[in-house]
Amino acid sequence: MGRAQWITAGIVLYVSIGLFALTHDQFFGYHPKVINPSSSTKDDHEGHDHAEFSIDTILHHAKENLSPEKVSRLNFLEKSISRGDISSQKIHLYHQLAQYWRDTGRIFEPYAWYSGEAARLENSENSLTFAAHLFLDNLRSENNQELKHWKALQSKDLFERSLKLNPDNDSVKVSLGATYLLGGISDNPMEGILMIRKVIEKDSNHVYAQLTLGEASMISGQLDKAAQRFQKVVSIDPTNLQATLSLADVYERQKEKNNALAWYRKSLPLIKIPELRKEVENRINELNKTK
Repeated sequence: MGRAQWITAGIVLYVSIGLFALTHDQFFGYHPKVINPSSSTKDDHEGHDHAEFSIDTILHHAKENLSPEKVSRLNFLEKSISRGDISSQKIHLYHQLAQYWRDTGRIFEPYAWYSGEAARLENSENSLTFAAHLFLDNLRSENNQELKHWKALQSKDLFERSLKLNPDNDSVKVSLGATYLLGGISDNPMEGILMIRKVIEKDSNHVYAQLTLGEASMISGQLDKAAQRFQKVVSIDPTNLQATLSLADVYERQKEKNNALAWYRKSLPLIKIPELRKEVENRINELNKTK
């Protein structure tokens, strides 16, 4: 990935994702080993584990990164979960485990998984959508294909549960389409695109849908279409940082340096993160040197 593409990826991560947007092997110093499906132990875990990628195996490798004291604490919490527990007890324990992996273990996959398990038991639109977005947003930085597929299936299941509760939530429909696009979980590459297009057919000013289709166009190399989508977004919301930096990226890829510089400059007043602002300023300086 070139520097310009890194900047755009960075803004998607910073703006759309939050703490766990950073590539997890860089932020947490951890990346799970590639799992041999034949060696994975299958446990139904509420029936949501992917048969070829066991959460037990992910947890096993995650614990290898922890001290014995931390592992003992986790084992105690895990053993507190019983199939006979009432839902409220399980929800509390799953939240405890999620918080432990987020704040102490500092490893993404178990944090997201326990968040998802709690959300499934709570069965509220907000909790399901939040947990689904943890997995979706992390897909952008996942290079392990088996792990990406597992995350996409988790995201898909959670978004579908959310839509059962509120079938009219267009943003969740777009997110489900994005899961198909980024996770590669369908034999039909257009399946995710069609989900998002249906939202735009109903509301052409749906910013999230336009951004997502713009991102899809960039992934497929259709830069002119991507530019049209991002231009549409900034016409609706001139302060949209993701669309502004994405336009800079598109024009730089198209070797249109003046346009790229213009959009990078437009992004500066919108950036609140000092590190990202510095990266954009450095990119502007580099482009000026090659004019």
